Amino acid sequence: MIGILTDTTASIPETLSGQLGIEIVPYYVHRGLETLRDMVDVKPGEFAEWLAEATTLPTTSNPSPGDYLMGLRHLAGRVKEIVALTMTSKGSGAYQSCRAAVDLLREQSPEVQVEVVDTLQVAMSQGWAAIEAARAALAGLSLNDIVQRAREVAQKGTMIQTADTLRYLYMGGRIGKAQHLVGSLLNIKPLIGMQEGVIVAVGTTRSRLKAYRRMVELMRQRVGEGAHIKVAFTHVAALEQMEKLKALVTARFECVEMIVTELSPALAVHSGPGTVGVSFFPA
Repeated sequence: MIGILTDTTASIPETLSGQLGIEIVPYYVHRGLETLRDMVDVKPGEFAEWLAEATTLPTTSNPSPGDYLMGLRHLAGRVKEIVALTMTSKGSGAYQSCRAAVDLLREQSPEVQVEVVDTLQVAMSQGWAAIEAARAALAGLSLNDIVQRAREVAQKGTMIQTADTLRYLYMGGRIGKAQHLVGSLLNIKPLIGMQEGVIVAVGTTRSRLKAYRRMVELMRQRVGEGAHIKVAFTHVAALEQMEKLKALVTARFECVEMIVTELSPALAVHSGPGTVGVSFFPA
């Protein structure tokens, strides 16, 4: 048996990560004098309510090498091979932190082999890579084959999301190459994606519905009309809006698997309440 580890930014539903035996390492949310463990001390619903009224944006930080080491040790109690997947190394120090933890584990438990995969993704595009890796592990595939599967899913994956405003991305300093959208356009509905591990702007619209239609068109350009896909619908306190996007997507594509999940607080900080997104890959 081979163990799978990732972190809370993957936003995998807790029931699913539990069923698949995925070890989840929490990010941190720093709110005033509080340091909260993502998805442990703070949950999506309550955090979104608080965030909507916040005047000062919390900050986030990736797990420390010690945090990853704890997760690796937990898995090492029952397996001798592990695949660890992190969010994009271009947006977080998680990959480097995890690699440091692996070096520490190697000194303590040299018999345990760990492969670290930088997904160059975030949210459920990172999550899908971990889920498919876990399924490959349960199917009895080799360590190399599981790593290959994780990388394949991450590489083929696409994340697109829209928020009510760029305010949270801008305030959090995570806007990356979408910087040019700030200013007089703060009231537009921005479409954000990932390109080579960096957050980029993929379009703008003037209404939610137009944003959802544009997202579906971008999906069509990516995989083709009617393609078979595995898709996750993500949101921050926007379940009703997410259902509207879901209806548009299911009408245009053959969704062989669908997951609905809330973005973890560590991601919600940067996109804000009202965020709706998709993470998909060709099945």
